[in-house]
Amino acid sequence: MNTTPAAVAPLLSGTVARDGVEIHYDVYGEGSPTLLLMPTWSVVHSRIWKAQIGYLARHFRVLTFDGRGNGQSGRPRGPAAYRDQEFVDDALAVLDATGTAQAVVVGLSWGATWSLQLAAAHPGRVSGIVGIASSCNVKVPRTVRRATDWEGPAASTRGWDKYNRQYWLGGGYDDFIGFFFNQMFSEAHSTKQIEDAVGWAHETTAAVIADATAGMHGYDGIESVPIERACALVRCPVLLVHGADDRISPPSVGQRLAELTGGSLVLLEGAGHGPPARLPVKVNHLIRDFAERFGPVPTVPPRWTASQRRPRRVLYLSSPIGLGHARRDLAVADALRKHHPEVEISWLAQPPVTGVLQAAGELVHPASAWLASEVEHIDNEAGEHDLHAFQAIRRMDEILVHNFMVFDDVIRDGTFDLVVGDEAWDIDHHLHENPELKRFAFAWMTDFVGWLPMPDGGAAEVALAADYNAEMIEQRERFHRVRDRSIFVGSPEDVVPLSFGPGLPGIREWTEANFDFAGYVTGFDPADVADRGRLRAELGYPPDRPLCVVTVGGSGVGAPLLRRILDAVPLARRSVADLQVLLVAGPRIDPGALPRQRGVSVRGMVPELYRHLAAADLAVVQGGLTTCMELAASSRPFIYVPLRHHFEQNFHVRHRLERYGAGQCMEYEQVCDPDALAAAMVAGLGRTVHYRPVETDGAARAAALLAELI
Repeated sequence: MNTTPAAVAPLLSGTVARDGVEIHYDVYGEGSPTLLLMPTWSVVHSRIWKAQIGYLARHFRVLTFDGRGNGQSGRPRGPAAYRDQEFVDDALAVLDATGTAQAVVVGLSWGATWSLQLAAAHPGRVSGIVGIASSCNVKVPRTVRRATDWEGPAASTRGWDKYNRQYWLGGGYDDFIGFFFNQMFSEAHSTKQIEDAVGWAHETTAAVIADATAGMHGYDGIESVPIERACALVRCPVLLVHGADDRISPPSVGQRLAELTGGSLVLLEGAGHGPPARLPVKVNHLIRDFAERFGPVPTVPPRWTASQRRPRRVLYLSSPIGLGHARRDLAVADALRKHHPEVEISWLAQPPVTGVLQAAGELVHPASAWLASEVEHIDNEAGEHDLHAFQAIRRMDEILVHNFMVFDDVIRDGTFDLVVGDEAWDIDHHLHENPELKRFAFAWMTDFVGWLPMPDGGAAEVALAADYNAEMIEQRERFHRVRDRSIFVGSPEDVVPLSFGPGLPGIREWTEANFDFAGYVTGFDPADVADRGRLRAELGYPPDRPLCVVTVGGSGVGAPLLRRILDAVPLARRSVADLQVLLVAGPRIDPGALPRQRGVSVRGMVPELYRHLAAADLAVVQGGLTTCMELAASSRPFIYVPLRHHFEQNFHVRHRLERYGAGQCMEYEQVCDPDALAAAMVAGLGRTVHYRPVETDGAARAAALLAELI
C-alpha cells in the first residue's frame, strides 16, 4: 500500500462490518455540516479524495470510506457483493457508525450513482448531493467510448477492447489500468495523477475488479435499479460537475442527471474524468460553496475597508526546506521596510522557519498553524544521505494542494497589496492553474530554475522532468501576468547552462528572458565577520585552537552524514591533537541521539550560525546552497557533500559553487571512508582560499524590485 503520509490525519478511524465484509472509514474535522465523500469504482480507494480532505476538514466534518474491494476494506468475491445496493448500504452503515444523522454526499464517477440512490432510499439522511464526473446507466447518447464485449474473448488488445473480463484475468489487467487512467486523466501533464491511480489499482486484484465491474453494471444477469427511478425520488438540492473532455462518461450524463433531479450543472471546459485530482482548487471551491448552504449562518457580519484607508500589507511565504530561505527573506523584508517603513508584513510559514521569524520579532500569520509539514515529508522521503528531491516534490503534491488551500483561505479573508513567494511552489503552480484567484501583486523568488533528472533515472525520469518543465514554461507563456516579478537570487551566470529537456529551450536563456536578477542574498555583511580574531573572542573560541564547524541544515536528512563525520574526528585529531569541532544538529535531529566524541561539542540550533562558520578554520557541510554561499562570502575553506539524487545540490548548487571557485566537493561514498574524510579535513584546516567575491547588495536589489509593487 501507499505509505506516503497524508497531509492531515483523521480524528477517528474505524470499521463497520456488513455481512462479513469490513468497511474502513475515517473522520476528519469538526465543522458543520458533515460531508460524506463516497467511494467510486473499486479500482481506487478513498485516497482519490486526498486533495479535498484537508481543505474541507478545516470547514466541515468529513467522512470517507474505502469502497469494498480496495484500500483497508474487505475484498469479497462474486459480482453480487458489488451491486449498487451494497455500496448504498455500506454508506448508510458508515453514517450510523459515526453518529451522522444527515450529510452532504459527494460522489465521483459511479459514486454519484450511489449518492443518488442513497438520497432516494433514505431522504432524511442526505441534505444535498454533489456529483462529479457522474457515471451511471442513464439513457443518453454515448460517443466518447466505444462499446465492447465484456464477457467474450477480447476482440483485440487495443483501446477499449482492453475493457474485457477475460483479458484482465488472463494477464492484461496492468495494460488495461494504464490505458484506463490515461483516458481518465486526459489533460496534459497528468503524470502524477496517473501514477497515483495505477498504484491504487495495484492494491487490489484483477479478479476483484472483474467482480466489482460485473456487479455495478449488472453483467451477472441481475439488472441494477434504473437511475431515472432513483432521480425521481431525490428531493434534496443537487450539483452536477462534469468535465467537457470526459472520455469515460460524456458530459451528456451530467446534463441528463441535472434535468432528472432539477439540479444545477457546472461544465469544466478542458477537464477529463478526474477533476478532484486534476483541478483540485476549483473542485474544492465548488464543494465548499455548495456545502455552506447547509451550515450555520455566520453571526459576525463581514467587514470591508475603503482602499485608501487600508495599510500597505505584504504576505510573505518562506520555504521551510532549508533555513537559508528564512535568513535571506528576513534580509529582504528589512530592506523592503526602508522603502516603505509603514508596511505590515505577515508571514505564512511553518517550522522550523517560524522559530527563526519569531526570534526576529516578525508577525507569523495564525493560519500558519494549518499548514501541513513539508519538512516531515522530506525527512520521510530520505534514505542514508539520499534524497531524490525531484521525486520527493512530486510525491508532495497532496501537501502542496493542502497548503495552497490554506493560502487561499488567507487571501479570501484578507487584503494584501503584495504576496511574496520564496520557492513557494504550491502558490506559483496553483495561481497559474487558477489565475482568476490573483487579486494582489505577486512576486516569485527562487535560486534555481529547472527540474533535472538524475542519470540513473533513465529515459523515464528524463521524460518526467521535461514534462514538469514544459508545464511551467506553458504556464508562464499563457499567464505571464500572474507573476508581477520573477526574481532570481543570483546572477545569470549562476544558472546552469543546460536544457529543460528534449525540444525545450535552454535553462539559462529562458531564465534571462523571464527573470530579474538580484544577485545572491547572504543575509549578512561579510565585512562584519572579516575580523576573525575579534569574532572568535566574541564567540568564546580559543584563538590558537583549530576549529571545524559541521552543519547539515534544517531537516533531519543529514543525520547519517553527521555520524560519518563523527567517525572521522578521532582520526583527524591524531594529526591535529587540539582540533575542536562544533557539530550543529539543527532543529530536526536530536543532539542526544548522536555519539559523543572527544573534542566535539554537539548543539541543536545555533543562533547566527553564519558567525561561527566565519570563525572556523574549516567547515564540513551538506550541499545546500545557503550554508555553502555563507562560507564563500566569508572566504572560509569548506568541504561539501551533496545528497545523493538531490538534483539541486548536485547540479544547480555545484555549478554555482564552481563558478565562485568555492569549496571542495566530496561524494558521500568518499565520506564513508573515515580515513579519507579525516585526511581531507586535516588538509583543509586553515587552507588559504581565493573565491570570487559574493554580492553584498542582493537584499537591497531584491527589495527594490518588490517595493515597486506595493
